[in-house]
Formats: sequence, structure tokens, C-alpha cells
Amino acid sequence: MNVAVAKTGSGRAVSDLFASAEGRLPGSPAVVAVRREAFETYERLGLPHRRLEEWKYTDLRAMVGEVLPLAAAPDAAALSRAADAVKAHAYEGARKLVLVDGVFAPDLSDVKALPSGVSVTTLRETLDKAADLLTTASTDAMISLNAAMATDGVVLSIADGAQLSAPIQIIHVATVPSASSFTRSQVRIGKGARPTIIESFVAAGAGAYQVNDAVLVWIGDDADVAYIRLMDDAADAVNITSQFVTVGANVKLNYFNMTSGGAVSRLQGFITFAGEGSELSLNGVNLLKKTEHGDLTLVVDHAVPNCMSRETFRAVIDDRGHSVFQGRIIVRPDAQKTDGKMMTRALLLSDEAEADNKPELEIFADDVSCGHGATAGALDDSLLFYLKARGLPEKQAQALLIQAFVGEAIEQIADDDLREHVIGLAERWLERRS
Repeated sequence: MNVAVAKTGSGRAVSDLFASAEGRLPGSPAVVAVRREAFETYERLGLPHRRLEEWKYTDLRAMVGEVLPLAAAPDAAALSRAADAVKAHAYEGARKLVLVDGVFAPDLSDVKALPSGVSVTTLRETLDKAADLLTTASTDAMISLNAAMATDGVVLSIADGAQLSAPIQIIHVATVPSASSFTRSQVRIGKGARPTIIESFVAAGAGAYQVNDAVLVWIGDDADVAYIRLMDDAADAVNITSQFVTVGANVKLNYFNMTSGGAVSRLQGFITFAGEGSELSLNGVNLLKKTEHGDLTLVVDHAVPNCMSRETFRAVIDDRGHSVFQGRIIVRPDAQKTDGKMMTRALLLSDEAEADNKPELEIFADDVSCGHGATAGALDDSLLFYLKARGLPEKQAQALLIQAFVGEAIEQIADDDLREHVIGLAERWLERRS
């Protein structure tokens, strides 16, 4: 039987986008074949919509409607704007790797200052040799579209035993409105390495742009890793990021995400324990206002025994903002002695604010300790009254309570200076509240 797929207007637009961009996309003939197969998957599925359980609360067909044209390679003016944004958002002392409108910018990056044991190349260079980085087991439409359209990314390798004294910061800068960028990066962390990696998404005056990013992370045995993701895109931007993390044995991974910008954002993380004895601390904060929509969707797969995961998520929603948390812990049949827990709390600052919390457990083993919880509510009136009675204006009193509320997630960042940096970003969001 022949099945004809009816394309919507947005479907035709994306098809035209792929056809026009195909000649600009890097890769060998084998890579081109992978791209076309990935795009066929996307064409079959289309933009995710609310009838898909995983996308029930983030209906991209309704919220986005279409994929914008691919951003052009940055010219001198774009790089100049990006340089200003990098200065504003760079973490002091970090070694920077900068992507501008989806293209690696060596002149804005600290490639020559990378410490011993750290090497970096680009997706564009890597795809000239192999298509592996575009291949995943997922059939998610946005991941497939990323594989079809990825123009560049960072391929970062950290050697066994590397003890990094300074963080590595990957900074994505958007400079062009009404355009889209597609990036895919790989981070390989060797056995016993101790890196801190920061990933930042920022705007250089750009407006309604779209970001589709994917990151593949492999962590070797006995590593101790801090991964901090900070999304502060422009107010009209769309950011869809997919991360695949494979965790070796006896690893300590501290992962933190904070979203404080963007009209529509979704971080979907897929973390798999591939070695025993590992510990995952997974924490996040959504700071949303106006009509912003922030979605954090996490799947933690306990595929082996004797691992522990802790998830702490906080959302602060003002005006008509909408926060989504979908957390799923999977415990495979052989993953005995699993210890997995997650807790999500939402703070609603207005009557129109909305929070959807969906924690899930899928347990196929019997010797486990797992649990989850979810709450949503307003600021405590008695605490507000207490602070106001001592002379604090209402906004300042609210700010103190909000800082305490999100602090439980932010406090999980072990490095004191980095934790203070993130607290500062949260405080600036509070100052911007109308």
C-alpha cells in the first residue's frame, strides 16, 4: 500500500528549507545519506503536537507553527555584535568556545588557551570523515530535524585523568532575527577527569530566532563532572535542546539547568547509567514571566545496579508564564539497589501563571528505593506580612522569598564562585520583574 503524507504549509516551508540548505551543510556522501534519512523521519512526523504524550504540554505546531530559514554564516558585523555578547555573558576565568548563529567562531574562542589534556575540533571538520555524530536511536521529530540540518558544533575531548582548574564555557550567540540555527556537539570526558563545563545561550540584540541544539556527552569511569546550562535567550526566541548523556562507573555528575529567557524553550535530557556505583545530582530552575513557556523533560535510565539519582526542580512563574516539568525514572530489571528520587515545586506569582508537573516512575526491579513528589502554590502570605512589617517593600520581600525558594536547587552547585554567579543571574531576573 502506498501512503501519501499530506504536508501542511509549515511542512512545505521546512522541505524547501532543507532543499535550499543541503548544499551548504557539511559532510561526506555518507553524511548526506544520513541527513536525508533523518529529514524523511521529520517529514513523516512533523512538528510535535499535544497528541504526543511526550509533547503534551509543549505543542510546537500551535506555539511555533513553522521553522525559520537557516541563518547565514556570520559576517564581520555579526561577529562584532557577538563579541559584545560574549563579554557580557562569559564566566570569569573560563576557557570559551563560541558558536555564532550556529557556526564555530575561532577568533572569539580560547582554543589556544585550552589546558593540557583538552582538545577541540568542530562538527564541520568531523563530518568530513564520519557520520556518527548525526546518528542517535531516537525518532523524536526535533532530534531528527537537528540531524538533518546541523551546520556546526563543538567536538570536545577531555583526556583521562585531566584535572581542569578552569571551567570550559560553550557560548551560543544569536545575532540574526527571523532565522534558525542547528548545532550538534559532542563532549567526551575521560576516566578520572574532573572538568566543569558551562553552556550558555544568549542573544546579541536578535529577536524572534530559533535554536535547535543537540549535545552528546560520554563520561568515563571515576570522573567527577559539573555541567551547568544557562539559557537566557531573547524574549521572542525559541530554543529546543536535546542532550544524551551516558554515565560510566563510579561517576559523580552534578548537572544544573536554569532557564530565564525565551518565548518557548524545551530542554529534553536523556541520561543513562552504563556503569555501576555512579551518582547523579540533577537540578533545575525555571524563571518565567509574561507569556514565556519553559519545558524541562528528563528521562533518567537506571540500566545497571547500584546507582543513585536525585532530581530537584524549582519553577517561579509570573504573569501568564507556563512551566512544564516531566521527569521519568526508569529502573531496568537488572538494576537492583537503585536509589532514585525526584521532587518538583512550582511557585505561582499570579492568578494566570500555570505549572504542569508530571513525575513518573517505571520500575522493573524489586530491590530499589524510589520516590517522587510535586507541589504548586503561591507565596506564603504570613511570611510576606512578616517581612513587610519589618519595613521591606512588597517586591523586595517577594524577592527574598523567591531567592530562598530557588536556593535549594542552586545550592547543589558545588563550586562557590559558580554558585554565586548563578545566584546573580537569578537576582537580575528578579530585578527585571515589572
